[in-house]
Amino acid sequence: MFKKMKGFKTKHQILFAIIIGFAVVAFWRGVWGILDTYLFPNNYELSSWVSLISGLFVLIVTRHAIKGLM
Repeated sequence: MFKKMKGFKTKHQILFAIIIGFAVVAFWRGVWGILDTYLFPNNYELSSWVSLISGLFVLIVTRHAIKGLM
């Protein structure tokens, strides 16, 4: 089954790229929708700042963790 799927994937790379792109966008749309609902729902500006700062914190921590592994 995996050999058949691999052959299909190599022949239809554009289709797989579109499907994967759609899945990524749909996932993040859902995440942001949930954050808008539950993370300071009455204060859009504070919610945006907290999201920005927490996202930057995660990026910095993971960058340092990856550097430590190399």
